[in-house]
Amino acid sequence: MAYAAAALWAFFEGETFVLLAAAAGRATNLINPWWLMLSVWGGSFLGDQVWFTLGRKYGTKAVRKIPGAERKMATAVGFLEKYGVLFVLTFRFVYGVRNVASAACGIAKMPWSRFAFLNFIAAGLWAGSFVAAGWYIVGWLGEKGTLYALGSIGIAVVLYLGFRAVQNWRKPSATPATSPVPAPVPSPARTEEP
Repeated sequence: MAYAAAALWAFFEGETFVLLAAAAGRATNLINPWWLMLSVWGGSFLGDQVWFTLGRKYGTKAVRKIPGAERKMATAVGFLEKYGVLFVLTFRFVYGVRNVASAACGIAKMPWSRFAFLNFIAAGLWAGSFVAAGWYIVGWLGEKGTLYALGSIGIAVVLYLGFRAVQNWRKPSATPATSPVPAPVPSPARTEEP
């Protein structure tokens, strides 16, 4: 179940999840790093293939329905035009761009077989590097250091969520303003004829 959940999470995003899952696996010896890597590799690959297909089939219409995605799409298309294959191999390492970048490749009409080949390699690089990072960070920090690091991350997340909640609470509500009674329109002045 844990590997299926990891694959599903990686289907959508998941860098932090993969790091934490690998770290938990190392700390508890309950997760096999190879199975974790294979599951997030598959999930990441399939997720990007879906976004590529949506971009190819529906174009920018699909992206317009996602808040804030148009700006990310423009950035992704610019990088794709400038860096080509290198962009496809590395975009999943840039936070918040992955899904839009896959759609951008589809919108740019990249051949399906070429994207699938590059996507498969890139998903493997991504999965291997994040699983290894989580696994070896725990080994480097040790048990006590890992507990401090996880506690610090937990506190940072709670503080961030609290900050966002206060921001939303202090934001004025978007109630429509009452329109004042319109002032009477002066009638045009009459000119007397001589």
